[in-house]
Amino acid sequence: MSNLPTHRPDQAYCLLSALEAGFLNVPLEHIIDTAQPGERANIPSLAFLLRHSKTNDTLVFDLGVRKDWQNLLVPAYLERIKQMTFDVSVPADAADSLAHGGLTPRDIRYICLSHIHFDHIGDAAPYTNATFLLGEHARSRIEDGYPKLYRAALVPLERTRFLDPERWPALGPFPYALDFFGDGSIYIVDAGDGHCPGHLNILARTSPDGGWVYLAGDSAHDWRLITGEASIPTHEVYGCAHRDKEAAALHMRRIRELVETYPRVRVLLAHDVPWYEINKGGPGFWPGTIDSL
Repeated sequence: MSNLPTHRPDQAYCLLSALEAGFLNVPLEHIIDTAQPGERANIPSLAFLLRHSKTNDTLVFDLGVRKDWQNLLVPAYLERIKQMTFDVSVPADAADSLAHGGLTPRDIRYICLSHIHFDHIGDAAPYTNATFLLGEHARSRIEDGYPKLYRAALVPLERTRFLDPERWPALGPFPYALDFFGDGSIYIVDAGDGHCPGHLNILARTSPDGGWVYLAGDSAHDWRLITGEASIPTHEVYGCAHRDKEAAALHMRRIRELVETYPRVRVLLAHDVPWYEINKGGPGFWPGTIDSL
């Protein structure tokens, strides 16, 4: 395992804020193998705003659920969500949450989508000045998504960068990571294709002296998968939440290694129920910031 890079004098870092971006009520049996029959979970779809300490560049990681999500999905995708008994609600989307702190979608310079499932892609249309960042292995699904998954283009291809991790160096327990700004403030981490092709995570500095956050997307849908208290199920009705169970489990073990090795790394899941229950409505949501460890 390579080490996380040490901080430099006058180290650049990021201010981190959570954004409300919808909710899913889902059968817990789809997520962990220790769930009781009929047990359900109400999980947030979180987005995150990162602001560079020196340039004030803005990057949003994931956009959550869009308000008219049904209109984006093809009938087969909608039927699958119905079959899995997902209940979707979007009291506020990512754009609404940005507005709470006086930002508009036009103020966002970069949007990194962890992957292209419907509860992460949001509505790209208002972000007219943003460059979109996606994993290279999502390209075919983006460019050829209709009529397979979506009724319309998910991102503006003329402003989209597909990131290929093949030649990225290792970082901590992860085989591939890109120093996005070249100053050690934000690393885009290849999460492998275990959950979904082109899955990306972010490791960002949250202080000039060694604090970090790891934004894990859907690397795990429940903390018990990271701690080892539960494993990934393959349900007879719901199937598996991950495209490749073994590859997904390997990436979860790498995240667990990160947590155990670096006490100043805060890991946040896209559907982080424990963190959300403690922090909802609090200062960790924009226009506030999440404290650095």
